[in-house]
Amino acid sequence: MTKTLYVLSAEPQCGKTLICLGLVSALTSRTAKVAFLRPVAEPAADGTDPDIRLILEQFGLDQTPDSAFAKSAEQAAGLVASGGRDELFEAVAAAHAVLAAGHEVVVCESGSASPGGEGLTFELDLEMAKALGAMVVAVVSGRGKTTAQTVDAARMAASTVLRQGLTLAAVAVNRVEAEPSAQAAGLLAGCLAGLPGLPDPPPPVWTIPEDERLSRPSMAEVARRLGADVLWGGDRLDVQVGETVVAAMSVGNFLDYVRPGCLVVTPGDRADIILAVLAARASGAFPHPAGLALTGGLEVAPSIVRLLSGWADIPIPVIRTGMPTSPTLHRLEGLVSRLDPGQQGRVQAALGHFEAHADAGGLAQRAAADTDAAMPGLVFEQSVIARARALGKTIVFPEGGEDRVLMAADQVMSRGVARVVILGDVEDMTRRAAALGLDLSGATLLNPATHPDREAFAATLFELRQGKGLTLEAARELMLDKTYFGTMLVHKGLADGMVSGATTTTADTIRPALQFIRTKPGFTMVSSVFFMCLADRVLVYGDCAVNPDPTAEGLAEIAAASADTAARFGIPPRVAMLSYSTGASGKGPDVEKVRQAVALARARLPDIPVEGPIQYDAAVDPVTAAEKMPGSLVAGKATVFIFPDLDTGNVTYKAVQRATGAAAMGPVLQGLKKPVNDLSRGCTVRDIVYTAAVTAIQAGEADDAPSRTAREAS
Repeated sequence: MTKTLYVLSAEPQCGKTLICLGLVSALTSRTAKVAFLRPVAEPAADGTDPDIRLILEQFGLDQTPDSAFAKSAEQAAGLVASGGRDELFEAVAAAHAVLAAGHEVVVCESGSASPGGEGLTFELDLEMAKALGAMVVAVVSGRGKTTAQTVDAARMAASTVLRQGLTLAAVAVNRVEAEPSAQAAGLLAGCLAGLPGLPDPPPPVWTIPEDERLSRPSMAEVARRLGADVLWGGDRLDVQVGETVVAAMSVGNFLDYVRPGCLVVTPGDRADIILAVLAARASGAFPHPAGLALTGGLEVAPSIVRLLSGWADIPIPVIRTGMPTSPTLHRLEGLVSRLDPGQQGRVQAALGHFEAHADAGGLAQRAAADTDAAMPGLVFEQSVIARARALGKTIVFPEGGEDRVLMAADQVMSRGVARVVILGDVEDMTRRAAALGLDLSGATLLNPATHPDREAFAATLFELRQGKGLTLEAARELMLDKTYFGTMLVHKGLADGMVSGATTTTADTIRPALQFIRTKPGFTMVSSVFFMCLADRVLVYGDCAVNPDPTAEGLAEIAAASADTAARFGIPPRVAMLSYSTGASGKGPDVEKVRQAVALARARLPDIPVEGPIQYDAAVDPVTAAEKMPGSLVAGKATVFIFPDLDTGNVTYKAVQRATGAAAMGPVLQGLKKPVNDLSRGCTVRDIVYTAAVTAIQAGEADDAPSRTAREAS
């Protein structure tokens, strides 16, 4: 599973960019598969996010700038204000899923404490990190704080992360005093000691001193901030600026206030100040200013222009802004320096500074090695969409008379999940789609009653079922049924899978699939699972929709099919065969059935841990597991739950869904040669979209060879 590192802070100007730069450098030195994501981007005046540009260009990451963010700060703020938090989270998870599909590690940089970062609050950032299953690197600033205040800030940040149940990967205490005393250094290094919930061993604390080279803006940044024109010295804009000095007095008095590397601000008609600043820069008797900013949009006196035009090498940048002096100073107060890939001297200095004070090698190795962590539900949902998009499969929806199906088909196509075939009255579907504002121009709309291949399909069905007493005339009638027709498209390879059940019963959805798609080798039955997408993990429940009272052999088959489904969707299978008894504590025919099923399942799954009979609490809770079934490879960490009968499974999945708010993706049918999936008749449009994505993935796993599309065959 792809690992995610989430770099966040509750305070601005703490140096998150430096931490991201150093982390990506450490990771790319160990793996080529690193991606960068800003959930909420902070675009500059040119429309690009400076940190995205820096990271992508500096390390040549194989992603586009558009893939490196989910929403702009303005968009995110609008969604949060209008109650669209879930939409924001889904957009971030979708962007993360696209990157995770092709990378081993995704480094996320939060936007909650960025300059002007109104898109996410710190609390939302924490929730986002949890939803992505990320390890957190918490960044705090020591600038302007005493050692005690900095220690308190670090402990508070770490404690907040731990209370959210997040994994604290490291704490970066940035911008501390350049040469702290031995006592201060010791306090900072041990700032996490005694915190409740701290893992063993505790995460590292990186103490990174202030480096003025990294925090001071360049004259190029000053010019951009002021919207200024460069009059002279355009080849020296990379010089860095320290404090700002306003020249509003006479030259004789002003020169006493010149400081090394300062920015001098003065009205554009002060010819005396202009000449004095240039003289100070050329003189060895005064500190050297970094640059000169002329305010008010005033033209420099012609005599001064003529004088300077004869100067072959103006020693400092001179810029001009249309703003008066006071607004210019106010504008400069909000200037935050950004590392730029075009300033390689500063970038390399930043990398060297990070590497000298932060040992990120251990964290990089941990991120690359820890691949068996639980996948959060939101990440799983979006990974399903991302995987489906890469396959280009064709899904048939036989229930074109249902508006939810038309709306879902529109979303399936717009999100690139699959190509779409919809069955029904073509004129009616076209009319209703227009009324609903849908774009079905990319879909194949078919009417089984008028389709030119209906007779050929009937002949195929007759050939397959004549031994069961089916007549040709009856086969013709069945081909008028949209479910039978859609299933035949899948059987013929004209579609890769089918999604039905919005208006059709489970039995009516499965029946034609059993009759002529039939089960895979080694399977005698169709069963189902639900992917229970909880906040911190995904559990697989089977069978909750198809088989009322399976035998021991049936339970073993359901376990085998469910373990296979879990593995195919990136969930390491650890199978719990559920009962009202754990181990040998209970007796009776129901327990004995499960005990027999466990033995049969272990024979079918020699390389996958299977445990049972086991109660639900012992299967899911490590504390209960340690008491009831110590030493088990499954107890306390089961991922696949096999219920003893349909009553138990159906009641449990709905109870968990309602109690936890988990999304229940399914029922996903398993055991068929080609995928046909059922829907609940109360399904939402979102349910249909995700079921279509699951079906596309099943089709991709079942057959690597591309099928003909229904469009080509229609």
